[in-house]
Amino acid sequence: MIELREVSRTFQVGGEPVHALVEVSETIGPGEHVAIMGPSGSGKSTLLHLIGCLDRPSSGSYRFEGREVAGLDEHELDEIRQRRIGFIFQAFHLVPRLDARANVELPMIFAAIPRAERREKADAALAAVGLSQRAEHRPSELSGGERQRLAIARAVAMHPAVLLADEPTGNLDSRSGGTVLELMERLNDDGLTLLVVTHDPRVARRADRILILADGRIARRVAPGELAEALAEWGLGEEPR
Repeated sequence: MIELREVSRTFQVGGEPVHALVEVSETIGPGEHVAIMGPSGSGKSTLLHLIGCLDRPSSGSYRFEGREVAGLDEHELDEIRQRRIGFIFQAFHLVPRLDARANVELPMIFAAIPRAERREKADAALAAVGLSQRAEHRPSELSGGERQRLAIARAVAMHPAVLLADEPTGNLDSRSGGTVLELMERLNDDGLTLLVVTHDPRVARRADRILILADGRIARRVAPGELAEALAEWGLGEEPR
């Protein structure tokens, strides 16, 4: 499903090259749950943006569902982002003036989904995250956990193949964060491929496997039971950062 081969991403900052990713190679299969960890500046978000087709590699090969991303035009990339990949962010990115249902429907408007179908998909997505009774509430009327569940509903309403989550519990208390993680894991159990960027070892341990990035490279690939040793080796400690 996701095939990275010697992928690098270099940015120019003040006329100097900054190597955000360096020759990253990894394969992630359908239905996997993978956590991505590493210190700030290690390339976690850059990697997620490349996988989500929000950015392109400077060099190397990225194939998504068998298609070489570098060969796709903007229309084809839009189709992938709208229909095959869902995104969840720490800051929710909800539209304050729209109610919950309208927030879920918004990406479907850009995808030219007919109005009746948008309503049906939005209501099904809200039901899946337990927000049917909050469909007409605006984000400001929802708790933090409810806002993140709303963001998940928006991300999965189009039934994507992959869900990319960047610190999805970073703004939540432990109880709300646990509810959000359980919801994403149920989606993963139903076949959705799940990639989660996190600083929190407790979140990472829930994945099938964990990638630890350092200086733009994959420094370690570990199983959940090996995480404590790997974090100690990299001086990251056991407490969430």
